[in-house]
Amino acid sequence: MLTETVMRRPIRLICLALALLVSGVLAPIVATADPARALRPVPDPDRGLLLDDGDVQPLREAVTQSLAWIDRQPPKRRLVFGPVAVTAAQQARGLRRLLELLGDEPGREVLIARILAEFDLLKSVGGPGGEMLVTGYYEPVIDAAETESPEYPVPILGVPDDLVEVAAAPATAGPENGRVIGRLEGPRIVPYWSRAEITAGRLARRGRVVAWARDPVDVFFMEIEGSGTLRFPDGRELRLSHATTNGRPYRSIGRLLINEGKIEREAMSMPAIRAWLAANPADRARVLHHNESYVFFRYRDSPPVGSFGVPLTPGRSIATDARLFPPGALAFVRTERPTAAAAGKVEWTPVSRFVLNQDTGGAIRGPGRVDVFWGRGVEAELAAGLMKQPGELYFLVPKDSQLR
Repeated sequence: MLTETVMRRPIRLICLALALLVSGVLAPIVATADPARALRPVPDPDRGLLLDDGDVQPLREAVTQSLAWIDRQPPKRRLVFGPVAVTAAQQARGLRRLLELLGDEPGREVLIARILAEFDLLKSVGGPGGEMLVTGYYEPVIDAAETESPEYPVPILGVPDDLVEVAAAPATAGPENGRVIGRLEGPRIVPYWSRAEITAGRLARRGRVVAWARDPVDVFFMEIEGSGTLRFPDGRELRLSHATTNGRPYRSIGRLLINEGKIEREAMSMPAIRAWLAANPADRARVLHHNESYVFFRYRDSPPVGSFGVPLTPGRSIATDARLFPPGALAFVRTERPTAAAAGKVEWTPVSRFVLNQDTGGAIRGPGRVDVFWGRGVEAELAAGLMKQPGELYFLVPKDSQLR
């Protein structure tokens, strides 16, 4: 039976790590982007810009989850919104006020008027050309078993016994920043094993197997999504979430396949990658190993949890670059998503809604990227697999914010 709880176990070897960092043996994971330049104010915004197309109750849930995180922060912690900043206490007051504004379920135009009376609007500057790429992610469900067999040969791993996480600098963004991840080799911390080395069995008994899967591609994409549900042959389900990584850099296999001419850039999607890997089994390991980053999982008894430790709300939670955008913040996204139509066709429908910044990810880098969480099921998988749409991303900051 799967009775052992796989827990995240950071080891704080501060003195040793600092010595290694100074000597250059291991470089710290630190923020290199400038959050002051990521957002710009939007003076006198058009009210039609913020028309929300979603239900109010999920928005309330997402705001409540952000408050749960913010209330755990030091009241004077500064949260940076581009050229302005608020304290955690001010942000908490702003989100509580938002819950009050939502209390009587006002119409969309009334809600916009209320929000703009109490929040200032800032827009993400986007990528190098001002563009914003909006993608989607979801909670996958994959077949798994408790024991290894020819049908279930792929291990899903919890945090290994020898993995070391050390604070390298004060954490100013998400949990993937300000840390060194590695393993001890004598008195030294060295980089942890790569994906190729882990799948080749280098962990041996140091690895903690959570369960066994049918398909390595399923496990790989569960890592990309950051969470998932295992479905056992008897119908039982077990939910997993991201515990930590091996500290190696994330490298896109989609970009690799484009650069090699295997898949055209315009045709690139998660279904396209899956289809190519299924049609080219001899190249599967090489392509998967291109991404040296490896995710270790832990059990959970709640919906998917974002990188800030709060449950995600389908259609209302987003992932952004934690170096640039404030955690837990109220935002607004405009884009489009796919929906299934007749005869296997796909239609694209507009998306325009308030969201909460509650997650981050290795592939979500820069001010021109945002990932929308869609939950689980066929429609969620479709959105996660096909979305790579242009869009706009805004953040809302309480009006009592201050210029930095």
